[in-house]
Amino acid sequence: MSQLTVGKDVLSYCTKCKLNLGHTIVAMKDVKHIAKVKCNTCNTIQSFKDASVSSKQNKTRTKKTMMKPSKIISVSDLWMEKMSSTKKKSTPYAMDQKFVQGDILDHVKFGPGIVEKVVDDKIEVIFRHEIKTLVHNKK
Repeated sequence: MSQLTVGKDVLSYCTKCKLNLGHTIVAMKDVKHIAKVKCNTCNTIQSFKDASVSSKQNKTRTKKTMMKPSKIISVSDLWMEKMSSTKKKSTPYAMDQKFVQGDILDHVKFGPGIVEKVVDDKIEVIFRHEIKTLVHNKK
């Protein structure tokens, strides 16, 4: 085996390129252990990562799975469901009027909608094609 010294080329895993590439030794921990290397491709200086160990670790990693929602519902389906489950009459939307959760309102631009959530002076309203946040109870 050849002597490892500063300036010699070694194979190391580049964390920037995400590949096993040729690197030049920049610093040594001791006679047998490499401390820092410089990637010959991207010129970044980084800790030495043995190419044979890195490739084994990459193969044994398990892929994290994202938790999928159990049911995806469109805004229009949600609007239909909410509107069909209520018996309240609609009122014209006005910023100075106070609304509570479950109220049905008629907006000039967005049409009929149902109040889903009330937060201070704002309401979250489900309209047929989108959910909007509107101001209410302004005096």
